[in-house]
Amino acid sequence: MLKKLDASLPAQVRIWHLEPRGSSQSSQGPDMHISALSDPSQQAGQANSRLYVLFLALVAAISGFLFGFDTAVINGVLLFLQRQFALSSLETEIAASALLLGCLLGAAGASLVGDRFGRRKSLLVAAILFAASTLGAALAQSVLDFSIWRLCGGLAIGLASVLTPVYIAEVAPARNRGRLVSMNQLAIVVGILVAYMVSWDLAGIGDSSWRWMLGVAAIPALGFFLGLLLIPESPRWLISQGKRERGRQVLTRIYGAAQAEEQAALVEEASGLEAGTWKEVFSKPMRRPLLVALGLAILCQITGINTVLYYGSILISQHVRGQTAGAALAANIVIGCTNLLCTLLALRFVDRWGRRSMLLTGSAGMTASLLLFVIAYRVPGLPPLLILACILCYTGFFAFAMGPIPWVVISEIFPTKIRGRAASMATSMLWTGTLVVTFTFLSLIRVLGVSGTFFVYAVLCAISFVFIWTRVPETKGKTLEQIQQYWEGLNHGEAQ
Repeated sequence: MLKKLDASLPAQVRIWHLEPRGSSQSSQGPDMHISALSDPSQQAGQANSRLYVLFLALVAAISGFLFGFDTAVINGVLLFLQRQFALSSLETEIAASALLLGCLLGAAGASLVGDRFGRRKSLLVAAILFAASTLGAALAQSVLDFSIWRLCGGLAIGLASVLTPVYIAEVAPARNRGRLVSMNQLAIVVGILVAYMVSWDLAGIGDSSWRWMLGVAAIPALGFFLGLLLIPESPRWLISQGKRERGRQVLTRIYGAAQAEEQAALVEEASGLEAGTWKEVFSKPMRRPLLVALGLAILCQITGINTVLYYGSILISQHVRGQTAGAALAANIVIGCTNLLCTLLALRFVDRWGRRSMLLTGSAGMTASLLLFVIAYRVPGLPPLLILACILCYTGFFAFAMGPIPWVVISEIFPTKIRGRAASMATSMLWTGTLVVTFTFLSLIRVLGVSGTFFVYAVLCAISFVFIWTRVPETKGKTLEQIQQYWEGLNHGEAQ
């Protein structure tokens, strides 16, 4: 309800205070108490702060675009790479998986780099790797050269996939942190869609078209590098490293001078001004959030989405009756558009409906969609459009929940001093799942067939639903420090 704090004040400086319904001791904490000032200068300051935070998130999210483009462009590249180098199924799996091995290695080392040198400097290194690897892969003269350069690109993606969500979470206010972190996932799916469109558009060049498909990514990589030069280091990282004044200055631009000191004190208290250790990551108080992060990371990938994103052209052209390579590339664009639209929906509702509710909806929808796909594929005479519709539903439910939400949860459920290490571990698990699925997909199809392979993924989607229902808490609307207190409360209650 609204309380007028001082009716005697002039109207132009009168302050209203918004309290949550019910008790003033809301569990949502101080971020639920929103001051709305009618002073125009105060309002302008708040608007500038929001725009500043949006700018920081947009720059960081360019890495998400590169992540999406570099991972998805292989979908079109493989069709031409197979012809030029006469690749077997195993060599095709290796070419597709080289990037993902790099992602795994990059994610594994991201915490060491990010915690020691800072989020921003580490992302600058990733930007350089993005540019160099795309040009190197485009100029490759053998599948070995191609795979090595793709592995280097994977190192960049691995670094960025850990540190970009962490950076955005550490600069974003609690009330819209989910939406801002999900912007990175939005950038990923935009990158995927652009990769599909570029592949379709450049396919007419001929056998060398795959080189142009890869090389154009150097342009956004340069833009990412230049953008990073304009943004500050994470204020939470600065304070955790004892650089309080620099951190407070950044917080002032984000929250305004009135709240900056309070936020700095909260971060200081939560981090204890100590460097986190791996021992703390595996300590008993961290077991619950670590289980949640690792579980979501592996389950969002082994449910099979990358079989569509990376092998969609091969799947449709070689395993769906009557479909050509051109039709498969066009179908990829439809899949990419579905991915984008449903990610936009997720962006709109993540801070309204909550993480847990959306994850349950997404995993249930993915299960149903894959079961329908299996039935449609096995029944003879059904039109290919029905099979495509099942793939679109599956992709849509993934994009609405299992795509963006795990990144949000991983970035917010750990204390500041171990967030980099824990997020790195969870993201490494995610890339492990991606690598396993990508490296085994064509082999599974040879052994189980298309319907048998996707039935396995449907079962894994159902397991995801059960895990989310039993293990994943709701973090909507809570500050990072309040989430830390939630885990401490659970452990304290368990000890009693």
